[in-house]
Amino acid sequence: MITIDGSLFSGSGSIVRQSVAFSALTGQAVHIVNARAKREKIGLRRQHVRVVEAMCELVNGKARGVFEGSQEVYFYPGSHEGRRTYCWDIESAGSTTMLALAVLPVLAFRSTPTIVEIRGGLFQDFAPSVFHLQHVVLPLLHHMGLESTLYMNRPGYVPRGKGSLSLKVKPLKHGLQPIILEEAGPVQKIWGIALASHLVERRVSHRMAESAAKALARGGYVADISLMEDTSAEQPGAALALFADCGAGVRLGADRAGALGRRSEDIGRYVVQHLLADCQTGATLDRFAADQIIPFAALAGGTSQFLIPQMTDHVQTGTWLARLFFAAETTTNDHHLEIQGVGWSS
Repeated sequence: MITIDGSLFSGSGSIVRQSVAFSALTGQAVHIVNARAKREKIGLRRQHVRVVEAMCELVNGKARGVFEGSQEVYFYPGSHEGRRTYCWDIESAGSTTMLALAVLPVLAFRSTPTIVEIRGGLFQDFAPSVFHLQHVVLPLLHHMGLESTLYMNRPGYVPRGKGSLSLKVKPLKHGLQPIILEEAGPVQKIWGIALASHLVERRVSHRMAESAAKALARGGYVADISLMEDTSAEQPGAALALFADCGAGVRLGADRAGALGRRSEDIGRYVVQHLLADCQTGATLDRFAADQIIPFAALAGGTSQFLIPQMTDHVQTGTWLARLFFAAETTTNDHHLEIQGVGWSS
């Protein structure tokens, strides 16, 4: 059994998610202590509980200490074969995309295709939006050989959640391939999606898009931002996502969810500021994809190389767990990150 100190590096829920995923792949039990020790509300939240429960379903595993507020979790993985379809409901506005990212490596190495529906929140702070997962992370994984598709069935926002996404994953044919993105070219296109639910009269999607377009114009960029008016969500809500295509397979993204008291114009300026900040570093992965791609690079058969905007505690968390579970060596030099994948096979 591997003991994981959840207070190290990010001290966040990503340690819980990645640890149980790696445990499920390797068949090695884990004991997590000090779970989410650096978060305002320490211990497991509802979305982390659901990750562990979902992993138990996927690999016929068992777990102890899996309840809200728990800081100590034991996870014992079982066999990898299970059903072909699953439905997991977080029963809160907890992040469906983080649950999807947690199960993706396990689903990739199964022998049969899998379809999962995940219900909960699709847009919130401190978690990837469904748009970022769709348009940045999954295309990167496609280049690495993983065929998967993600659909937003219904938006879900804080505080009610009740959104839904569907994830379809095909088994890897030849394992994961390394990804090499050593240089970002100039920005060729900036585009995005402005989503608003039940907010047509307040022109929220228009205002977010207009604010973003004006901020980009000041930097000399023209943006193509699609407006999406939704009436299926359980509550009013909004989100803006922008993407910069820089050629050679490089796409950077940034997004922001709406919140009570958060003006549409401020959302537009915020997303532009973060997107252009990453572009100006010459990075080939944005600040969010940088840590999300690490588990897959560690499992790939070869050395992955890319440039990241900055070294974050989430990147440190990912490289630490990759070394701990797979002995995947990592090298960092300024913005350059290199990961020697182990060529994992099921």
